[in-house]
This record gives sequence, C-alpha cells and structure tokens, in this order.
Amino acid sequence: EGRGIGLANKIAAYALQQNEGLDTVDANRELGLPDDAREYACVPVILSELGVLSITLLTNNPFKVASLRALGVKVDKCQRIWASGELSGCRDYLQTKVERMGHYAIPADGA
Repeated sequence: EGRGIGLANKIAAYALQQNEGLDTVDANRELGLPDDAREYACVPVILSELGVLSITLLTNNPFKVASLRALGVKVDKCQRIWASGELSGCRDYLQTKVERMGHYAIPADGA
C-alpha cells in the first residue's frame, strides 16, 4: 500500500498532506521514505508460473513500465487510466505525480 511504504506510513503521509499541506512526494520525504518503494522482482516469476507471455499494463506510471521491461516482462501495451468523474477531488494529487514523479499527464478533458 502507498507505493510500497506500508499502510501505517501511508496514513502518516496522508496526515501530513491534510494537516501540513504537503504534497504526496514531500509527505513521504518528511517521513524519511522514498517517493516510490515498490519492487517488481517477483512479477516475472509469477507470470512465468502462470504461463503469461506478455501483458497489457494499466498504469500512468512510466517508471513501472520501464521497471517491468528491465526485468524481462513483455509489456505489449501500456493503457493509461483516468476516471473523469473522480478527477475533481484528486486533480492536485495526480498533477503532483505528473510534475514530481514523471507520470503521464492528465488529459485536458480529464478522460
């Protein structure tokens, strides 16, 4: 949960965001945590065990795509995901991910 930092740390990061006005990146850093601590080393093993030769990845995170490809996972397609109805409440959060973490930009129409 929380880009690999664990649920308790994610809750602490949320508290900093709400109480101190920090964005998601600065909240993690304030807690001494990395921007993204996820590891994907088990993915190729699991896919191999399942007989999956390639995947379509649903993500807005190009680092995730690159990490999986570097591990030998064949990513046939990367499908960006947006839910326009949800953007109004989290546009700042998503924009922070675009500007500070290199995620794909939010479409102008939000869809």
